[in-house]
Amino acid sequence: MSSTEGMVGVSVVAVRPDRGAVGSTATGWFALSEVRWAAGALVLFLGGLAGWLSGAPAWLWWTFYLGCYAAGGWRPGLDGVRALRGRSLDVDLLMVLAAVGAAAIGQVTDGALLIVIFATSGALEALATARTEASVRGLLELAPETAVRLGPDGEEERVAAADLGVGDVMLVRPGARLGADGTVLAGASEVDQASVTGESVPAEKAPGDRVFAGTLNGTGALRVRVDRAAGESVLARIGALVGEAIRTKAATQLFIEKVERRYSIGMVAATLALFAVPLLFGAALRELLLRAMTFMIVASPCAVVLATMPPLLAAIANAGRNGVLVKSAVVMERLGATDRVAFDKTGTLTTGTPELVTVRPLPGSGLTERELLALAASVERPSEHPLARAVVRAARHAGVRLADAEGFVARPGVGVVARVDGRLVGAGAPAEPPSARVEVDVPANRPTVGLSMEGQVRDVRERGQTVVVVRRDGRPVGVLGLADQPRAGAASAVAALTRLTGAQPALLTGDHAGVAARLAERLGIADVRSGLLPEDKVAAVRELQAGGRRVTVVGDGVNDAPALAVADVGVAMGGAGADLTLSAADAVVVRDELASIPAVIALSRRARRVVIANLVVAATFIAGLVCWDLLGTLPLPLGVAGHEGSTVLVGLNGLRLLRQSAWHRAGREA
Repeated sequence: MSSTEGMVGVSVVAVRPDRGAVGSTATGWFALSEVRWAAGALVLFLGGLAGWLSGAPAWLWWTFYLGCYAAGGWRPGLDGVRALRGRSLDVDLLMVLAAVGAAAIGQVTDGALLIVIFATSGALEALATARTEASVRGLLELAPETAVRLGPDGEEERVAAADLGVGDVMLVRPGARLGADGTVLAGASEVDQASVTGESVPAEKAPGDRVFAGTLNGTGALRVRVDRAAGESVLARIGALVGEAIRTKAATQLFIEKVERRYSIGMVAATLALFAVPLLFGAALRELLLRAMTFMIVASPCAVVLATMPPLLAAIANAGRNGVLVKSAVVMERLGATDRVAFDKTGTLTTGTPELVTVRPLPGSGLTERELLALAASVERPSEHPLARAVVRAARHAGVRLADAEGFVARPGVGVVARVDGRLVGAGAPAEPPSARVEVDVPANRPTVGLSMEGQVRDVRERGQTVVVVRRDGRPVGVLGLADQPRAGAASAVAALTRLTGAQPALLTGDHAGVAARLAERLGIADVRSGLLPEDKVAAVRELQAGGRRVTVVGDGVNDAPALAVADVGVAMGGAGADLTLSAADAVVVRDELASIPAVIALSRRARRVVIANLVVAATFIAGLVCWDLLGTLPLPLGVAGHEGSTVLVGLNGLRLLRQSAWHRAGREA
């Protein structure tokens, strides 16, 4: 059987060189049709065999056998003729001709059995193709066809989900699926995101949280602002990326196909020689014809061609279900060759959202830490600045009561001022210029009690934190320190990648050295390169690639796009990733889970091992059957069974990577 080059997709094509292009919506029908024709061929074969064994009239069992030939051989025969018109040699046609040749020399039962086994193999292959495609297309079918859009006055309008535009507000009732990616504006609920992110437990959603199309709302009603049109949702991007993956062949596959074209010509020439040369020396025609036909069948490279793409495409589909979109089979193959990883810092190894980590009242202020936090959060509450939101969030988490801020004024680059409980309160940057900053190593247990404001500011900065000074009636009363925190699981992901690649990941960041060094120390990264501009990151990646290393770069910002483009594999964090970065990347981590990166690398390596195992199995079957036919007497039906069986075996072996257990196993290996 010819190879199945494309096996999964959404609005994509499952490509079979021997049978044309099968649209994704037609693949299931195609598989069902193949099964029906194979079943019909089997029934007719059994009827002919029963008639032959029972001594029925020859015309009766011949009729059954001819029906079997027609049912199982018409499609590959027709496609083979079309291939000949295009000056292409089709192995399927050779198989049909071998069956007809067997019938011509009186081996009609053997020929019919060949057709049955051949048709059954094709049906199994088509079912495997449909199964792989359905594993991804099922995600798209989760997206609802309609959604409830709210008008300016709150009126409800049911519209097609495809008609939702960016900025529209949709109402998502309990138990309904979301029609588009967006941000929650009002309401609270739990949303089952397993279909997109793989989370086993529904995620709590409140105003400000992101939600995805196709996910299932829980018990609460949500008002969601649409952030992406239907064609740009995560689910749609899965379809587009998998479609691109199918149309792009891995280097191993391209090499095999190049060899296959020459091999097929050589195989036909060897078959003709195996028949003609002994015939010139007086060998029996019937025996030679059977041996030549058997050789042509068992020497066919079908299993070798099918050994490569199914494992890689199954791995792509599995990774997509678990929140990693790999854009092509080439990328999936390259991921497994990674021997060095480089990370961006902000938004990649860290959350990209500042958090309050230090609260220090100044000597003489008369304030406790809790009172200082309440004062700062009260004046910051009306502000939309990320640092202000972090202070307010920390106060609410601590259960601190906030007072009203009157006469609020925000001064960009300086800070905010308002009256709180009748006193003028301000919060903002320290007065001294940035040149006063000193970056030195500071012991974590260094005493800070009793330090002046300047000393506190210097100490907090030296710890890699952003400083906010709180003033009351013009007098400093406290210092706050805010820092971007590492993502959950960042340290374990770094450790897993170190085990997988045999080298510690590198940290490439535009941040200053003190902040980068402290994060690297927490995560176990020794190679730190800070203060980098985009072009500096490109140079750093090329330096890492020196000596033949295969480098995977992980980033999320626009400034990471050039580095992702020059890396062997570029991986973008999809949650907050810029459009340019997502476009430049070869793979996208949809749910921003760093643990997915070592897992997908381990899955890629497993896919490569499966490819190698398939090639070994296919080559062993071909070599064994060819030697048997040349050195002994290999029955035609047994040769067909061995050849087709090996083809189905390598196909099904590759499809094992579709199972969820394959992803879990890859995670454990990482």
